[in-house]
Amino acid sequence: MRKVIVTGASGQLGKALIQAYEGDPQVELVALDHKDLAIEDLESVRQMFLREEPDVVINCAAYTNVDGCEENESQANRINGVGPRNLAIYCEKLNAKLIHISTDYVFDGCGSRPYREDDRPMPVSAYGRSKLVGEMYVANLCHRHFIIRTAWLYGEGKNFLNTMLRLSQTHDRISVVDDQVGCPTSTKELARMIRFLEPTEQYGLYHGVCRGQVSWAGFAREIFRLYGRDTEVIPITTEQYRQMNPRTAHRPSYSVLEDRMLALIFPEGMQGFCMKDWKEALEEFKKENK
Repeated sequence: MRKVIVTGASGQLGKALIQAYEGDPQVELVALDHKDLAIEDLESVRQMFLREEPDVVINCAAYTNVDGCEENESQANRINGVGPRNLAIYCEKLNAKLIHISTDYVFDGCGSRPYREDDRPMPVSAYGRSKLVGEMYVANLCHRHFIIRTAWLYGEGKNFLNTMLRLSQTHDRISVVDDQVGCPTSTKELARMIRFLEPTEQYGLYHGVCRGQVSWAGFAREIFRLYGRDTEVIPITTEQYRQMNPRTAHRPSYSVLEDRMLALIFPEGMQGFCMKDWKEALEEFKKENK
């Protein structure tokens, strides 16, 4: 039996991971949220490792408020940068695996093709910069590491999907940005990928998103179609949105990630693994979360 720690367990990915590991007789799962473990505090991390002696740590803890990061970059760097560093230090001491979740925001969003794992990161927001710092610490301090970049996550909690469904209850029309493109990704699919990688020794950097791409406006239309909502989607530009919300941080206009390393290391037809298409994953999410 191996002991698996999930940090940030009360977040939407943490909840999906708890469900994904439920009932596995080979795993003792320990779910920790911020009140149990402040990853930015080295002493808190040290005490947790002494107490639990984990075999695997899955780090879902992060400061994900993009606009909040812009206003408080030092706090973003502590949680998103120093926090993963602290986990990496003690994972290395105990020879434990570290699975660290990162983001598409490490890229500038000016690309014209899906970003690969070996493309050069160029973050343009405080959130992206802080997450890149975390990646670098994990890669340099813990040799048994997986870094998984994901994007446009939705699951149980606060996210675009649930916001659209809530607004559709009181609005006949909703303005949604149409010039930002990405890969809507179900937390269940990402948890499935993590469960697949975790027992392996195939360490390194991966992109973990559902396949296909769409704009936020297109995503909203598909949500309303699937859930039988009559709300009309009014497409607007990012600039129009920023005029209405001037304090918002910069968002990448092109956030499409290619899961190239998954395809190379785990080719389909062998011991293969691939993420589902975003529309298929959305339909599955709806069926399981009525």
